[in-house]
Amino acid sequence: MNRWLTPIVTLLLGMALMALWLESRGGGPRIRERTAFYVPPATAAPEIPAEVLAQVDADEQVNIRVYEAANPGVVNIESVAVGGFFGMELERSGGSGFVIDKLGHILTNYHVVADAEALQVTLFDGSSYPGQLIGTDPNNDVAVVRIAAPPDKLVPLPFGESGNLKVGQKVLAVGNPFGLERTLTTGIISSLDRSIRAKNGRTIKGIIQTDAAINPGNSGGPLLDTRGRVIGINTAIVSSVGQSAGIGFAVPINAITRILKPLIEQGRVIRGDLGIRRVFATRDGLFIIDMDENGPAARAGLRPIEIVIERFGRFYRQRPDPDSADRIIAINGVRVRTVEDLLSEVESHAPGEEIVITTIREGRRRDVRVRLGASE
Repeated sequence: MNRWLTPIVTLLLGMALMALWLESRGGGPRIRERTAFYVPPATAAPEIPAEVLAQVDADEQVNIRVYEAANPGVVNIESVAVGGFFGMELERSGGSGFVIDKLGHILTNYHVVADAEALQVTLFDGSSYPGQLIGTDPNNDVAVVRIAAPPDKLVPLPFGESGNLKVGQKVLAVGNPFGLERTLTTGIISSLDRSIRAKNGRTIKGIIQTDAAINPGNSGGPLLDTRGRVIGINTAIVSSVGQSAGIGFAVPINAITRILKPLIEQGRVIRGDLGIRRVFATRDGLFIIDMDENGPAARAGLRPIEIVIERFGRFYRQRPDPDSADRIIAINGVRVRTVEDLLSEVESHAPGEEIVITTIREGRRRDVRVRLGASE
């Protein structure tokens, strides 16, 4: 028995010393944006009393009505990262989301849930449920989480139309900035068709810019029009101090509705693929450097750059022959100048669709029809 007792005592002593060390360092694992919630009674959103409406102007009435309608559908999402000794909790961060159906599906930002080992979703009545990550699309910073909550607790928010928005249009944002739950901010659409960079480095285009205050914790929450319809998902801010500086961004809802079904059913978005692995960007187009031998581009007759071997006496030199390669200048008539341009145009089409690639080969311009494959 003594030979087993010694290592057990050593282990217990080590754990005790570790606990003392953690306490001396500030009491344990690092907590970021820790959210403490006040749990209200589980009642439906109250009607606005007539005496209150009589004391506010028309614009304030819009704010009140939109908030009362949207608030029950907005959720708080806590993501937990674990690790270290015995799976200890290392980091906890917060974000927002909103209910989209009675099945428990919730939309949020990908960066809110990206590195989480566990998710906890809190509804408007204070009830909390474990969240299951159903689907992600890092290219659009979008994710779908599902909770097993009773349908009567789920209040889906209606989707609006983001294709006909106008600069100057009033918008409202609901979320949980800095853990301050169920916060409403208002503003206008400051600009449209902005571009921002997602966490995976890809550029998200068509972004809505707003001056409605958006802070850490607002990410994943809805951007609403004055009828209470979701027109975007709040996703980022521009600020030197990491807090609202009057420049916030939201992913337009139309970009999300196009990919929502595959996100829920397949867990990811399968986009069109050319089978081109690498290109070299120049002022005059994109030289094809490498591509799949049996991919869509190869089957359509496109050619990558060839390596020419030159001999100088007893020595040999390899050099690329730019005249041997196809140089892509446009897709479906849209000029492409960068790798991002190429990916954006290709991935806006579904697998199996046919696109027209305009290339230059040996000084001659030609159009090539390519039927797209599926991205992996």
